[in-house]
Amino acid sequence: MVIDYINVLINDAGWAWPEAARQIFSSKGVQLLLVKNAEQALNILQHRRIHTAIVDMDSETGGLTIIKVMRSGFPLLPCILIAETAEQKLLSEALELDVFSVINKPVNILLLQSQLHRLFLKKYGSSVFALNC
Repeated sequence: MVIDYINVLINDAGWAWPEAARQIFSSKGVQLLLVKNAEQALNILQHRRIHTAIVDMDSETGGLTIIKVMRSGFPLLPCILIAETAEQKLLSEALELDVFSVINKPVNILLLQSQLHRLFLKKYGSSVFALNC
């Protein structure tokens, strides 16, 4: 499957992560759509094609809350969760919500790119996030 454009939903976590991600992925033609809460996420999902969501667990709204709301209307949307600490309870909840991957902060961009590559190969048959690109 050829993807002409990629939209990634990302929540605002009150730190520099969204802007850093935007700068890194813009060279790959990825559009990051920043949301402040679950309501905004749901609104965007209802009106735009989103390929994946990267959710910060430690945001004001709460990452798992955002994922639960997204799952209610878009159960197949692939999600990556980033968290300060990925303890067993969080990993269990993420597994129940069918989160693709959980990544610890500070976010290692090469690890994130590797997980995105795996996700896009599995879900879309696309190597847009291949590390050698």
